[in-house]
Amino acid sequence: MDIQLTEEQELLRSSIQRFLREQYDFDERRKIVATDEGWSRKHWSAFAELGLCAAPFRESSGGLGGGSLATMIVMQEFGRSLVVEPYLETVVLAGGLIEDAGSPEQREAFLPKIMDGSAIWTLAWAEGRSRYDFDNVTTTARRQGDNFVLSGTKAAVIGAPWADKLIVSARTSGGPRDRAGVSLFVVDRHSANLHLQSFKTVDGRRAAELTLMDVHVPGSQLLGAEGEGVAALEVCRDRAIAALCAEAVGAMSVLNSASLEYSKARKQFGAAIGTFQVLQHRMVDMFIALEESISLTQHLNLSLAAREPNGSKLASGAKSKVGNAARFVAEQAVQLHGGMGMSDELNVGHYFKRINSINIQFGDPTYHLMRYAQQN
Repeated sequence: MDIQLTEEQELLRSSIQRFLREQYDFDERRKIVATDEGWSRKHWSAFAELGLCAAPFRESSGGLGGGSLATMIVMQEFGRSLVVEPYLETVVLAGGLIEDAGSPEQREAFLPKIMDGSAIWTLAWAEGRSRYDFDNVTTTARRQGDNFVLSGTKAAVIGAPWADKLIVSARTSGGPRDRAGVSLFVVDRHSANLHLQSFKTVDGRRAAELTLMDVHVPGSQLLGAEGEGVAALEVCRDRAIAALCAEAVGAMSVLNSASLEYSKARKQFGAAIGTFQVLQHRMVDMFIALEESISLTQHLNLSLAAREPNGSKLASGAKSKVGNAARFVAEQAVQLHGGMGMSDELNVGHYFKRINSINIQFGDPTYHLMRYAQQN
């Protein structure tokens, strides 16, 4: 599959490519990651000015109406440049949940600040023993007058140290693994009794372990219907997988290009290593893996845009297939570059780390292969 982008979509892609080429090269990215904050507010504001933060949202919500295809274009280009700013967490995850599940008042209050880049959000759903299951929630939310009181822990919340707001899943009724009874809450990151233990991730980003000790949240901050958070998170997961697959495709394309160029320049036994047939076969396999991933990613995003009923199954299939393909390409790129492939000075190792991080977000390839099989 090779979709033909509209003129507006081509302009969107061109504007992102131009900005990243001029202002977000690998050296600039390394400087950003090395700062205390670990991300660039200046670049985030520039993304908003380019319309990237508003691109996926419906026009009725004040966005540009680009939907999942706009997200695919943005994330693919961000994957090429290893952008660390929290676009997935703020726009795709939190923004998508607010647009889908939020009340009109919540959409009016929250979405404009996401679209203009003035607010950073993230989603806190995973727990230490939940693995990839949205219904395995031990964090509780009990009513106290007009408020809810949240208690529990959340694990590996990407972007939490940067966030102004968090969307937190908590159980309002039922047992630890009941599908019904999980609710979503908008929580201010600076709320009393909310503690963050921040850390750097292997791919250069920032995350945190969250501890909520009787955090009071107004009832008006309940996102969506009480007890129906799992269904909202499942839709969010499909959208996230589509975005992550696009990011992986962007990273894979850079690794393939870098490997090809290196094979032409690196000489061994008096000849460029690219002339060795065994390495040519390997790079052909890398190319095929990329092309298959592009096709699957486009198919998934088109299906989500059309709201086809098999979108969730297709998302699991794509996450498994693209995840394995991306891991293969990353491993081969490192091997083709030899020991320098994992050095900090070369970008190949950084793409390898990012791909491995993508593979464990919202379910690794093995988990989604099993999930795909169970939906037959």
